[in-house]
Amino acid sequence: MNRITTPFGFSSTAAEVAHGIDLSGRRAIVTGAASGIGTETARVLASAGAQVTLAVRNIAAGQDVAADITETTGNKDIHVARLDVSERTSVQAFAHAWEGPLHLLVNNAGIMATPELERTPEGWELQFATNHLGHFALAIGLHHALAAADDARIVVVSSSGHLISPVVFDDINFHYRPYDPLVAYGQSKTATVLFAVEATRRWASDGITANALMPGAIATNLQRHTGGLKTPPERRKTPQQGAATSVLLATSPQLEGIGGRYFEDCNEAVPVPDGNGWSSGIAPYALDPANAERLWEESLSLLA
Repeated sequence: MNRITTPFGFSSTAAEVAHGIDLSGRRAIVTGAASGIGTETARVLASAGAQVTLAVRNIAAGQDVAADITETTGNKDIHVARLDVSERTSVQAFAHAWEGPLHLLVNNAGIMATPELERTPEGWELQFATNHLGHFALAIGLHHALAAADDARIVVVSSSGHLISPVVFDDINFHYRPYDPLVAYGQSKTATVLFAVEATRRWASDGITANALMPGAIATNLQRHTGGLKTPPERRKTPQQGAATSVLLATSPQLEGIGGRYFEDCNEAVPVPDGNGWSSGIAPYALDPANAERLWEESLSLLA
């Protein structure tokens, strides 16, 4: 399996990546699109002609973003719908209300390093529930729409934080081990990569592929629990640069029919044998097919 490389890199912007791409007639959902790289991802998909639905918790904020996207791109086919991926009923309602095919699902919403152990009403640890399980349920609920598109793509925003921890299957929800905010974050982001691996294996025959990515270090609301972005200035990205790899996976002809991979700086990441300072590369456990299948079955069991 050859590593995928592109002409783009660390400093590339989403607009540069999408230059010359025509998404007319294609429908996209971007979760968490009311701020940060979610907004920029939605903006560039809209500028390429896609119909874009901003799936957001705050409808008013989403409507402000939608108006701004229409003003800056000229695309009036921008919609706003409520979605809180940490709420099971919200995910179910969103998926039930969707009609017609879906070409692009960008699982962008997320939380990071909540300082105290928080659980959903079902007892799920909040970061795992938000970053992985809610998006997993969303994709399951939208499978029929993705399959109807024939060549649908799922884009999964993960993180180099996955290098902090694998999925600890015997105690995903921290009932026995001490809660650590970054370990929980790392586990949840490993889960997002494993989802892309198994979704591609199960759904490629339906014309659905999924890839995961590390967007880079961008100062957004994501760091509100960590006291702000700690990455050295030379390694930071703007939201426009941070959205570039998401847009690449959503639009690049090089990714047609290809899934189950992990990208950073607009190129497929290199496997690393250790934590690598939690900075770059992909941990082998995050691409392991057995782990991916086990997580899928565990996720179905939790949702049941």
